[in-house]
Amino acid sequence: MAMHHYLRLSFIVLFVITSCFCIYFIIKKRSNRKAPKLLSEEKYNSSMTDGMKEISSNDSFFNIWPYVSELKAAKILSKKIKESDLVHKVYRNSTEDFEHILLATEKENHFVKVVVDRNKKKAMGYLFLDL
Repeated sequence: MAMHHYLRLSFIVLFVITSCFCIYFIIKKRSNRKAPKLLSEEKYNSSMTDGMKEISSNDSFFNIWPYVSELKAAKILSKKIKESDLVHKVYRNSTEDFEHILLATEKENHFVKVVVDRNKKKAMGYLFLDL
């Protein structure tokens, strides 16, 4: 074989090895994603204060949709519910540190409540709520 065949073969082998490493790291990164956190009663109660007032969903500062996507990917929320019907109510505590966002589910009077820490600007977790 000529020298250019060996050179071509070495580039192909290098490409295959590099592709395998990339695929491995992509799979590893996807498997290490954090799932949404189910809140304990203690954490949930710490976010509640004496007065929770209902606010408009437009007044909520938190962008809920990336977290909703995580909930849907973890099969906590159904993908069948329209996004326009998803946010049922939004409540804010009296110190304005936390927001509780009620998300509708397929069952009537069953909700997923997402607790958002306004100071840290992130979701603390979720809780199932049956009324």
